[in-house]
Amino acid sequence: MKIYILSLGCAKNRVDSECLAGELRRCGHELVDDVSKADVGIINTCGFIRPAVEENIAEILDLEQLKLDGRLKKIGVVGCLVNRYGADLMKEVPSVDFWANSEDWGKVIEALGGRSRAGRCRAMLPSSSKFSRYLKVSEGCDNRCAYCAIPNIRGGLKSLPVDMVVNEAQQLVVEGARELCVVGQDLTAYGMDFGGRSKLVELLDALETSLPRDIWIRLLYLHPSCVTRKLLERVAAGRQVLPYLDIPVQHGDSRILHAMNRGISDEELLAVFTAARDIDPDFALRTTCMVGFPGEKKTHFDKMKDFVRKARFDRMGAFTFFPEEGTKAYEMAGQVSEAIKNKRLEELMAVQEEISLERQQLFIGRELDVLIERVERGDEFAEGRSFREAPEVDGLVEVRNINKGLSEGDIVKVRMTDAMPHDMVGEVVAE
Repeated sequence: MKIYILSLGCAKNRVDSECLAGELRRCGHELVDDVSKADVGIINTCGFIRPAVEENIAEILDLEQLKLDGRLKKIGVVGCLVNRYGADLMKEVPSVDFWANSEDWGKVIEALGGRSRAGRCRAMLPSSSKFSRYLKVSEGCDNRCAYCAIPNIRGGLKSLPVDMVVNEAQQLVVEGARELCVVGQDLTAYGMDFGGRSKLVELLDALETSLPRDIWIRLLYLHPSCVTRKLLERVAAGRQVLPYLDIPVQHGDSRILHAMNRGISDEELLAVFTAARDIDPDFALRTTCMVGFPGEKKTHFDKMKDFVRKARFDRMGAFTFFPEEGTKAYEMAGQVSEAIKNKRLEELMAVQEEISLERQQLFIGRELDVLIERVERGDEFAEGRSFREAPEVDGLVEVRNINKGLSEGDIVKVRMTDAMPHDMVGEVVAE
């Protein structure tokens, strides 16, 4: 059968969708990039926060309508939303033909008349870039942040063995990957469930030893309380590991951090980023902040703005607090109004935009390696990313003065000529 998979949510979900795609292809099914070409439509859902839940339900109802119109034979819903609200959803949308929790791909295969086989198998989703792939090294989380429902949805930490991760990384490179983005709910906890200590550095050593020297390795999602100077030095000294870290701080005031159960003070938090820039001034640092957590007053918010100014992140994402069922913060006193949350979000992003531009301007005149992801022959320009830009969440480098032999997937030297808050412009350096 021809099957369309819609993957929603985070990069970790993308890996799950590729694992499902691999199982389906191994059973003889064909993957298509357009639901109009499909016999079966499957949504791999996200249930992290309320807006994601609402978006996912809307997509399920769209699939349901396609089935009612006779344009799909079957529809399936899998993933985090099923983990969290499966029983209720089954009552609300009875026309769905099959449901499956995260990673329970055997149930999907059986619903489509096949038999599940042993062994992990991945297949790239249609229309995805083969040059940048996600490498998920763990599932679940043992941190109990007061606002987060992930432990309830995905359970506790479950790390994949180092050799399994390395084997999968090698396979992705064989398939054309030039960049591997290592993801987990908290990479600093990788391997803690094996022996009580992090094995992240051991994993990095194994990846660098086993992969070609020109493969980029990018680390995403590290809990700041476990980011040590030793880890920062290992990343900065890496042969293939990029000097880029995504470290969500969530806030910059100790009282709010304590209420969030983040396990770190604002001074300790700032020390992490100060150490990174002390080790390498060019260290690319990305973070995520939350505004409007219960009990957040103007003084706490002002402290967060000051923290952002001191830390000087290259990139920052921010969002307003949503009270999630099953979390400690759900019924906390001191809920902040939506109007105040939205105003604070706008203020915080304005502060960061100035900092982002200043950080970008530091690289004007510098030469950086850029992974080319799109080439426009007619206009003679290309788009790509340097070590400073993670896929999908950060900006791009627009490359001018390209040579005729330049292709997607090439890594070329580019001299930066102009900077905006999110994107940069550069020219290929003549060999």
